[in-house]
Amino acid sequence: MLVRMFVFSAGLFAASGAVHALEYRSVGAAPAVLYDAPSPKGRKVFVAPRGMPVEVVLTYGEWVKVRDMSGDLAWVQSRFLAPRRNVVVSAAGARVRSAAEEAAPVVFTADKGVLLELVDPPIAGWARVRHRDGQSGFVRAADVWGE
Repeated sequence: MLVRMFVFSAGLFAASGAVHALEYRSVGAAPAVLYDAPSPKGRKVFVAPRGMPVEVVLTYGEWVKVRDMSGDLAWVQSRFLAPRRNVVVSAAGARVRSAAEEAAPVVFTADKGVLLELVDPPIAGWARVRHRDGQSGFVRAADVWGE
């Protein structure tokens, strides 16, 4: 009976992980201080610039544990995160195209580390993005982080 319960629990755990979607947010209009603990008394580990995308790992009251592009974990007060989504170019010379296909004309090329606004979430491996100068198009989801 104990073995059956364990197998059933393990199956539920595996199934719940498969359905869990990643949640991304971006740092709001002002830079945010990231801490090593969910408290302003914690050690300050980083000041995240405005617009920086982060992956939400856990929410604990008014605090959110986040992961950045390099995989580092830290805590930030939820009021410093905005629902507006941004992505960071993770590939050198990512091509932003006029349509979601390889054969579409290139609208612009974005260097690694450039911040882009996520206009529409990725569909079939392409995300619609906008540069701060107003140019927009489709980039391969594999070439950006935070989608």
